[in-house]
Amino acid sequence: MSEADAPLENGGPTGPELIAEKVRSLPNAPGVYRMLDKAGEVIYVGKARDLKKRVSAYTKGQGHTNRIARMILATHDMAFVQTASETEALLLEANLIKRFRPRYNVLLRDDKSFPNILITRDHAFPQIVKHRGARTRKGDYFGPFASAGAVGRTLNTLQRAFLLRSCTDSVFDSRTRPCLLFQIKRCSGPCAGRIDEAGYAALVADAETFLSGRSRAVTEQLGRRMEQAAADLDFESAARLRDRIKALANIQQTQGINPQTIEDADVFAISAAHGETCVQVFFFRAGQNWGNRAFFPRHDRSAPVDEVLDAFLAQFYDGHEPPRLILLSHDVPGRALLAEALTLRAGRKIEVSVPQRGEKREIADAAAMNAREALMRRQAESAAETELLLGVQEVFGLEAPPRRIEVYDNSHISGSKPVGGMIVAGPRGFEKGQYRKFNIKSAAGNDDFAMMREMLTRRFARLANTKETGDDAHAPIFDETAQDDTPEKPDLILIDGGPGQLSSALEAFATSGVEGITIAAISKGPDRDAGRENFHLPGRPPFMLEPNHPVLFYLQRLRDEAHRFAIGSHRARRSKAIVENPLDAIEGIGARRKRALLLHFGSAKAIRNASAADLAAVEGVSEALARRIYDHFRA
Repeated sequence: MSEADAPLENGGPTGPELIAEKVRSLPNAPGVYRMLDKAGEVIYVGKARDLKKRVSAYTKGQGHTNRIARMILATHDMAFVQTASETEALLLEANLIKRFRPRYNVLLRDDKSFPNILITRDHAFPQIVKHRGARTRKGDYFGPFASAGAVGRTLNTLQRAFLLRSCTDSVFDSRTRPCLLFQIKRCSGPCAGRIDEAGYAALVADAETFLSGRSRAVTEQLGRRMEQAAADLDFESAARLRDRIKALANIQQTQGINPQTIEDADVFAISAAHGETCVQVFFFRAGQNWGNRAFFPRHDRSAPVDEVLDAFLAQFYDGHEPPRLILLSHDVPGRALLAEALTLRAGRKIEVSVPQRGEKREIADAAAMNAREALMRRQAESAAETELLLGVQEVFGLEAPPRRIEVYDNSHISGSKPVGGMIVAGPRGFEKGQYRKFNIKSAAGNDDFAMMREMLTRRFARLANTKETGDDAHAPIFDETAQDDTPEKPDLILIDGGPGQLSSALEAFATSGVEGITIAAISKGPDRDAGRENFHLPGRPPFMLEPNHPVLFYLQRLRDEAHRFAIGSHRARRSKAIVENPLDAIEGIGARRKRALLLHFGSAKAIRNASAADLAAVEGVSEALARRIYDHFRA
């Protein structure tokens, strides 16, 4: 790849005139182009088989949709990358869209990796675990599954069926007797020698056979072994095998559609209504249905369905491994190019097709039905949220219904391990991808006011930094029109607390230079009864809402969600602290030296109280390291 052109300085021509100027120096070659606004932000990324011909189309004064016309007028600069082929341009375009998230492109809003099941291969007794992210660990991966919940349920059942361990290698190596999982018949107890390596390898092989789609063979084999055990009057073994067969049957029942003509495939179906779109994805691996997920991409309301699905597919597979077969409910203009690009990336043939008849068509229709129903549910929920937000506007005297509400709460036990939590809500309900937690650092003791002040100061200092650098601190959350963009600040802030917390929040605002945001505190009413909450706003006396007011129920739900998130974050921090060792914070102390110190002194407390000379007497600890350990505990 090579840059075909560099962005011009601001102050020159814009819109069609700028684009016409750029066209003169463009080659008749494939590549990717970017359109930038006056602030230098990328507003559109596109690909072309012929850059000169494609970009010149934007210079025509007619034939454009309103969205394209707005985009052309907003263009103050352009940049180009020439590629070796149109296939390479497609891959680069998807990567740049995910990187810059331009407002005029179709955007995949939820592009996190899908969970898999991993059977490790770096230990004599392999572990079966959930895995998400890059496949860097040695082992066999099975997936993707549609959700972490689906993986968790399948793992629980697989443990009952195949008795494979789920503990970490460090826990495995340190045990001398079986854990509770062995007692409840969900592990074969290899850590305590209750099964030898060959017997455990047979269990692993059965699990791999089942996950590879040959579930009937595994079930029949277990059935024959159960009958033989019963014939030998070994009823205890027969009962164990019966339980394993029941566990396998449970997995097969909960998988729903298990096609006869599909081994590995992803099925995509799209449904559109009232300017919104749902893309439903079904995952089939080893002839088994491993779940489905609905996506709601952000795009212009006038964008055609095939264009949305085409852009969605390229972005979806920018971070996911494609199967050998991809089935679509609707044809897309770039289907052949997508198949070629995915084949190039995967190093094996990838087929992208639109089935017309048979079982594949039935599955595509089933996915389309799910897409329609998911979109209807989302729009119904959106209508209800809109009514509630209109009520919030009236209650707090806002100029318009809030599009972004941030709710803050903190959690601690007598000041220890304090954590602040921020949740976000808007027209689409809770935006869980934008939740944030704050490990409180400067607030001392049981001072809720100082904790709130620190949390808000850090939050809005981050917003100020975002304005200065132009970084996108939040993923886009609205998809109503192409003009919609991520708001720089919330429309409403809610704080769990009373006048004291409100005063602390106002101090944080003054410190950060924040203006133009409505802020309110919600305090418990008399006897802490739900429904009798007091609302506190600057310059207004406290007030209450009617106990059956729908906006009151909505605000209670927001407050309770913030409370739940803050408590969960605090518990996670506290649990982590329980297993932390103070030696971990000392540079130069690895696993070997930590073990030597603990074996020599018996506990971390004894190490803390040891002299530098005693520390230096431990094998592997130099005098310099001993002094560092000694100084660390006395700093």
